[in-house]
Amino acid sequence: MRLAFAGTPAAALPTLEALLKSRHDVAAVISRPDARAGRGQLLATSPVARRATEAGVEVLRPDRPGDPAFLGRLRAIGPDCCPVVAYGALLPQQALGIPRHGWVNLHFSILPAWRGAAPVQHAILHGDDVTGATTFRLVRDLDAGPVFGVLTEEIRPSDTAGQLLDRLAAAGADLMVATLDGIESGELQAREQPPHGVSLAPKITPADARVDWRRPAMAVDRVVRACTPEPGAWTELDGVRLKLWPVTMAGSDAPSLEAGEVRALRNRVLVGTATVPVALGDVQAHGRRRMPAADWARGVRLGGHVVLG
Repeated sequence: MRLAFAGTPAAALPTLEALLKSRHDVAAVISRPDARAGRGQLLATSPVARRATEAGVEVLRPDRPGDPAFLGRLRAIGPDCCPVVAYGALLPQQALGIPRHGWVNLHFSILPAWRGAAPVQHAILHGDDVTGATTFRLVRDLDAGPVFGVLTEEIRPSDTAGQLLDRLAAAGADLMVATLDGIESGELQAREQPPHGVSLAPKITPADARVDWRRPAMAVDRVVRACTPEPGAWTELDGVRLKLWPVTMAGSDAPSLEAGEVRALRNRVLVGTATVPVALGDVQAHGRRRMPAADWARGVRLGGHVVLG
């Protein structure tokens, strides 16, 4: 089939690579416009747009996917199908109706669970044991279209959102190619999602990523892992933000600490929660480099009664 692939971040690259190697023809790539990123806020091209340019594929980067110029060019390209992975913008009905086989989205959950922008983060945040990926036909309603295929993936106890997303992106690439093969042959038919089991996964904001030490240790662990690497879990010490990487549960020999209370031992730093303390992993103070918590504690010379919050 003739394809126009839509995607923007690094998580979409495995699918783009798989499609470039498949029997299908990637005639164009659609990605979000250059955006400012990093400390210098310099304009940066999306990973998908960069890879497409390297591969010699035409790249379309409309400010809005409803722009008449973009829609006209897409019609001229004439795709049979538009596979999508994390494109990052809502598609209007005018765009959805252009390819004869529609737009097929790869979503990183087992739909109808975790519809929305952050399915992987919410799966970890809510303590799911299993997640997966789904290919489905895009419709106007959010992630509500009929399903072509599903794969499952175990969520490991130490998984961060970044690690889990990497595995789903790799496995999902094969699912997308198989889905397009099945659509082309006519052997694969989409099935409507069940009306029950719907849950929503809105974008995780920096405010959501602030650790509440008054919660149980298991909840603290999930928040930190769900927000790693983005937007980054954090807390405060004396009003200054401290970024956190994954924590571990302290052993049975850990001292009793109040919520947020810090205890610096020889080789680790403990923080109290509503249940057992947790040991901090790497941390990063504002304007400083990332480092092990024990090195940070020696540098700031924690003393007396110190509480994070």
